[in-house]
Formats: sequence, structure tokens, C-alpha cells
Amino acid sequence: MRKQAELDWSKAVKNPYAEQLTQPVTVRLDEATIRYFQQHAQELHMPWESLLGLYLRNCAHTGFKLAFDWTQE
Repeated sequence: MRKQAELDWSKAVKNPYAEQLTQPVTVRLDEATIRYFQQHAQELHMPWESLLGLYLRNCAHTGFKLAFDWTQE
């Protein structure tokens, strides 16, 4: 392995995906919701956390707004 001083960074390219990197967060979800995403993700052969991230990204991208009324009893 080469030492840090030997590396030539003059042709380095900025990561074009840097803005898309993820960060860990904690979200409290009920068991039924987790189970839903786990089952659907299994059908798609992907981790359920990735599926949930894709779903939330799609909601943010499309401007999806949940329709509900807090004033109803």
C-alpha cells in the first residue's frame, strides 16, 4: 500500500453522488408498518430499510401530502 504522501490527488474527481449519501436516523414505527415493508421488500429482494427510503424519497420528490384532519373527533 502506498503512503499518503505518494498519492497523486491532482486528477481526483468530486463524488457526483455526495448529495445522495444517506445518514442514519431513528424512526419509531408500529409493528404492522414494519412487517408490511419487510414483506414487500422480500418480494423485491431488497432490504426493507432501502424500500422505506425509496418510498420516502418518492414522497418528497412528488410533494406527496397526507390528507387528514386533526379537528375531527
